[in-house]
Amino acid sequence: MPEGGAPPLGRRARLRRALTRLRRPAALGLLGVGVLAALDLLDPSPRVASIGGVVGRILTLLAAGWTLGTLGDLYLAQRLSGLQLDVADNLEARRVATRLNLLRRIWAVAVVTLTLAAALTAIPWARQIGLSIFASAGIAGIVMGIAARPVLSNLIAGLQVAFTQPVRLDDAVVVEGEWGWIEEIGLFHVVVRIWDRRRLIIPLTWFIEKPFQNWTHTSASIIGTVFWALDYRAPIPAMRAKLDELVRSTTLWDGEVCVLQVTDADARTIQVRALASARTSPQAWDLRCYLREQMLTWLQAEAPEALPTYRAEATLIRAHAADAPPPPEADTGLPRDTSLSSDPAS
Repeated sequence: MPEGGAPPLGRRARLRRALTRLRRPAALGLLGVGVLAALDLLDPSPRVASIGGVVGRILTLLAAGWTLGTLGDLYLAQRLSGLQLDVADNLEARRVATRLNLLRRIWAVAVVTLTLAAALTAIPWARQIGLSIFASAGIAGIVMGIAARPVLSNLIAGLQVAFTQPVRLDDAVVVEGEWGWIEEIGLFHVVVRIWDRRRLIIPLTWFIEKPFQNWTHTSASIIGTVFWALDYRAPIPAMRAKLDELVRSTTLWDGEVCVLQVTDADARTIQVRALASARTSPQAWDLRCYLREQMLTWLQAEAPEALPTYRAEATLIRAHAADAPPPPEADTGLPRDTSLSSDPAS
């Protein structure tokens, strides 16, 4: 699908669009050829002929580069428009779309760079200055290389992402503790659309150098987990049957994984875990919420004793004052003072 999300164009619409985009570079090329032809016909002075020849060659080279870049971009855009990204199983389409999007950007940068370089060669004084700079200013070249290192590293990372594809468009990923989808892969950065509609901007080199979670790398299907902290009296077999009933009652479940197990126990509660699979990550999230809510509602109605309970044990002793022996005196290790009396007047 194109970047703007428009539907695929027909053959006539694509041809009309291509002709519209090629109109300006064609006019520029005709202008350059016209300048060169005018110089041959009019036979001007050497100075005018020299300047006119440089201008004509520059215009011709710019038009050729512009046309070449437009044709390549139109071809890649046509390939993108033929991909079906709106289907459930779109893994192959997303793989191709990621590669084509990155190739479009790399193609544009390469064509612009080569076209400008070719245009500079048409200017004699610019060509000599460029050759002298690259031949004699080695230190300047090193400084420029160091300054351009982040740009070059991101370009190389873009090529690696395009062909090895650790991430693709619309992949569900967990990056820096945030869960979202790959919305855009540019030449230098990746835009992650987080579930709450925020955008996380990450350099391309990050996906080459650091680990991250990709939930749709090989398949969009994923297993969701649900945990409950319950009392020891929880009816585990009945919960297992209820879980099977719940997953079969919703279209969020893909029919593959449905498991309920007791995974932990401490002094007061047990931990019950349910596993259920879904076709996509958003459906897995909705399925987890559905199972958690429905199981709690069922436990409250059918097995309230399964909910966590705090227990306390106490022993109550009742003794009559006449029969009760005097309380033992605390042994403090100090000698008792027998001179004290209970009489306030003493």
